[in-house]
Amino acid sequence: MRRTKATLIYARTKNIRAVQILLGHSKLDNTIRYLGVELEDALRLSEKTDC
Repeated sequence: MRRTKATLIYARTKNIRAVQILLGHSKLDNTIRYLGVELEDALRLSEKTDC
């Protein structure tokens, strides 16, 4: 269930930083691997997000 909710949030918002916070991951790489998204896409989207 946790992965499904995180995937749905990411799909709707494209906000990987928000998903990272919700999942409690300390590293963005962990969130990227968890969601199975492409690294370049995730980094590009992350740069657009405020911390």
